[in-house]
Amino acid sequence: MKFKQSITKEEIKQLPLFVYKGEIVIVEDESQIDAIVKSLRKYSLLGFDTETRPSFHKGEMYKVGLLQLATSEMVYLFRLNKCGFSSCLRSLLADPEIVKVGVGIRDDIRNLRKLRDFVPASFVDLQEFAEKFGILDKSFLRLMAIILGVKISKRQRVTNWNAPQLSEGQIYYAATDAWGALKMYQYLLTLKEDSDKLHEFG
Repeated sequence: MKFKQSITKEEIKQLPLFVYKGEIVIVEDESQIDAIVKSLRKYSLLGFDTETRPSFHKGEMYKVGLLQLATSEMVYLFRLNKCGFSSCLRSLLADPEIVKVGVGIRDDIRNLRKLRDFVPASFVDLQEFAEKFGILDKSFLRLMAIILGVKISKRQRVTNWNAPQLSEGQIYYAATDAWGALKMYQYLLTLKEDSDKLHEFG
């Protein structure tokens, strides 16, 4: 299958709106983390993203407020400003046996390491992986449009991720980012495997 190299705003407007509406678990208590990470270790592939409260003034900086990890069936939102960045979570992100896929993840990883350091392993940046399919647009919104044929809203991106309670919009936005990255990667991986088989028998 051949993908577009890029897509215009006008083309994106014509696409159906997508929001992840599957099961979402919000983690605010550190005591929940061990059991959740144990269940996540059953998966060889996870969607990954983080959210940080934006700063609008010079010299103002905020720490990562949210870590999202997605399976095909569920998305976990770890409110790091409340539950902390535990050793259990760090070991999951450092596990070479579990692939973590996201979009433009260099800053996400760097900012997580500012909280507590760890050695990241088996991370895949979809921006780089998509290049193998001739896709040049790099933003999450445009990748979703090109690969999955849907449009997403980015209105929640610059909201307060350290708020006492996350809004419904923030929750669905954050879950969509991690789950969408996972689904795009799985789809591209399937196409690559099918292509490899064709070349093998061609």
